[in-house]
Amino acid sequence: MKKLSKMFMALTFVGALLAGCGSNNAAPAPAQQPAAQQPSTPAPGTNNSGSTTTSPGEPVTAVGSTALQPLVEQTAKDFMAKNQGVQIQVQGGGSGTGLSQVASGAATIGNSDIFAEEKKGIPANELVDHKVAVVGMAAAVSPKVKVDNLTKQQLIDIFTGKITNWKEVGGDDMKITLVNRPKSSGTRATFNKFAMDGKEEAEGITEDSSGTVRKIIAETPGAIGYLALSYFNDTVKPLKLDGVEANAESITSNKYPVWAYEHMYTKGEAAGNAKAFLEFILSDEVQKKTVTDLGFLPITDMKVERDAEGKVTQK
Repeated sequence: MKKLSKMFMALTFVGALLAGCGSNNAAPAPAQQPAAQQPSTPAPGTNNSGSTTTSPGEPVTAVGSTALQPLVEQTAKDFMAKNQGVQIQVQGGGSGTGLSQVASGAATIGNSDIFAEEKKGIPANELVDHKVAVVGMAAAVSPKVKVDNLTKQQLIDIFTGKITNWKEVGGDDMKITLVNRPKSSGTRATFNKFAMDGKEEAEGITEDSSGTVRKIIAETPGAIGYLALSYFNDTVKPLKLDGVEANAESITSNKYPVWAYEHMYTKGEAAGNAKAFLEFILSDEVQKKTVTDLGFLPITDMKVERDAEGKVTQK
């Protein structure tokens, strides 16, 4: 028994010694590190102040009205210069094309001279209207045509084919050549509604691009068409309508009735680069310089408002 007792004590001592050695060699458990604090970031498309930011990877396509195209192109150029890497692609095609492209999701922005409600087949309730400017439109002829004014009835008679020679309205003995726009054109829709009282135009040369229309009118003896005021230069001249010149004063008061809002539609609320671009075009920097420099009128200059049905009210 004594022997067993001593042996038991020896084993106990050895076990304690080994336990102590194991405890000294074990690495201490690492202290738990606090989770890294991530800086809070704003939601995509905004910054902490709530204004819109841009993202180089999000291109914007703006398609449609050729009347509006010069303003959108210049503003896009200025916007891209301020936002390196952002791409704004601007194309023409007419207001109808712009509205159908944005409605289908093929374009980010649909540029239009007419309200979406005026175009058949367009789901206007799905689109958001951004009115960015106002543009006047006038009958355009070569400076060689010795007529400066037409009554509304004379204008209607010319474009419906009843008057075919300039001598019938006080000009030289020269055949009148009509230059029309396709039915998808917002310029045509505006001119037809407010200058021609909705009368159907006679057949003539039909061109989609405002720049091409201007070139044909300038180079064709006796030609007449219609253009946004932003397209007039020394190669073509605008005609007065019932003695009223198309200028800022007569348009803002609606004394000269052939004008249109320039719309930039988005499908749903604008976001990201599209929102930033639209905010830029509505900024004082663009409205008070680029808009007026290119022959448009700022929205804020209008003394009247007009709805999709053509009803005019004083502001």
